[in-house]
Amino acid sequence: MTEHSPDNAPRSTGFFAQTTTKRWLASSTILAIGMIVGGFGLGDGLKRAQHADRSVTVRGLAERDVTADLATWTIAYSASAGNLSDAQGSVDRDTAHIRGFFRELGFPAEALQPTGVNVSQYKDNGVPTFTVRQRMTLRSTDIKRAQDAVRKQFELVRRGVVLEEGSGMAYTFTKLNDIKPEMVADATKDARAAAEQFAKDSGAEVGSIKNATQGYFSIDARDGETGGYGVSDTPYKKVRVVTTVNFYLK
Repeated sequence: MTEHSPDNAPRSTGFFAQTTTKRWLASSTILAIGMIVGGFGLGDGLKRAQHADRSVTVRGLAERDVTADLATWTIAYSASAGNLSDAQGSVDRDTAHIRGFFRELGFPAEALQPTGVNVSQYKDNGVPTFTVRQRMTLRSTDIKRAQDAVRKQFELVRRGVVLEEGSGMAYTFTKLNDIKPEMVADATKDARAAAEQFAKDSGAEVGSIKNATQGYFSIDARDGETGGYGVSDTPYKKVRVVTTVNFYLK
């Protein structure tokens, strides 16, 4: 029979010294650290998300005075007679007077072109009347010369040309694409200034642009003048654009 002495007794392994326990403790420690780090990361992420949601939407305005670079004058006139030949003859004489008027002002012949003709007939107690209507259009980039023609248009009346309703000079600004980029930049600057004032009042700072929308460009008479029957258009225009910009706040 084998004798067991204190020196020969089998030694029991302690709980914390066991390999399984060590592995369990190591895994628990790693899990705890991960949860702590994850908690900080989640909190920081929520802060960033809240920060990203802070924004302000403002509008920016840009205006610029320009001078039209194209003048278009549609001249409508007519003549009536008991027969078509006489009516057409009167219109032909008016056409010659109109061409002479613009030639004397220095416009080239090709600047004035016929753009429409209409013939109508009606009878009054069986007596026919023929009316011939003619339209001529002046198209020129010489704005000063066009303005001079408008000022002197009564000379046509002296020559027997009766201008009908719809005759009037129209001025157009055709170089909008040349100034669009600068005007959009100016409108954006104006919007940022408004956003900075808002941010200052709320204790924040303006960040980058979150999104933006460009409004349409409008071109109107600078001084509120509009063309029409008996009223001359103006070559002096005001270009205007409004942009809507959403800025981040930080």
